[in-house]
Amino acid sequence: MSKLPLKNIKGDSVGDYEVADNLLVLDKGSQAVHEAVVAFQAHQRAGTASTLSKTNVSGSGKKPWKQKGLGRARAGYKQSPVWRGGAVAHGPHPRKYHKKVSKKVGQLAFQRAFSAKIEQGELTVIENLAFATPKTKEFTVVLKNLGLDRGGLFIVDANNDNVLLASRNIPKVEIVTAALANTYQLLRYKNVIVTKAGMEVLEKRLA
Repeated sequence: MSKLPLKNIKGDSVGDYEVADNLLVLDKGSQAVHEAVVAFQAHQRAGTASTLSKTNVSGSGKKPWKQKGLGRARAGYKQSPVWRGGAVAHGPHPRKYHKKVSKKVGQLAFQRAFSAKIEQGELTVIENLAFATPKTKEFTVVLKNLGLDRGGLFIVDANNDNVLLASRNIPKVEIVTAALANTYQLLRYKNVIVTKAGMEVLEKRLA
């Protein structure tokens, strides 16, 4: 069993949280993590960049000037990429950047990233995360109590409007549910804070 520090939102230690060793993977999965992160970042690309090829640039097919006798370079059409106002040679066009990652690879990647956070001592479990009012000041106090000067990833069991509103103006802080947390998010933040209820959901995912 791996023991994780269990704290309350005041930063006081209230015991340990135990995670079964069979849920953790440290001897494999590095390539899976790489593939999952590359796929996630690729999916964020809009793929809407578009340029005009010579067939899309307006203009006639008339030859600008005769082929010989003027001492000028020969030119066949005004839509040529070498001319100002002409086409773009080999430019980007709308496309999808999506990459396929199998469920097994995605599961292994998440398992490896989560296990690494535990091994490196960068994951903390808190009893609960809830506020009576959506005040940024209250969330800032929690960060200070937990010693999170550089923010972190907070994983909860379910979305809470007050928590989301209190944290949205704080840089380098992200709130995500345990069911939707992904490998990229675990790697993006140095500190990961999980609620006790969120850990139960994560353990089901890992199993």
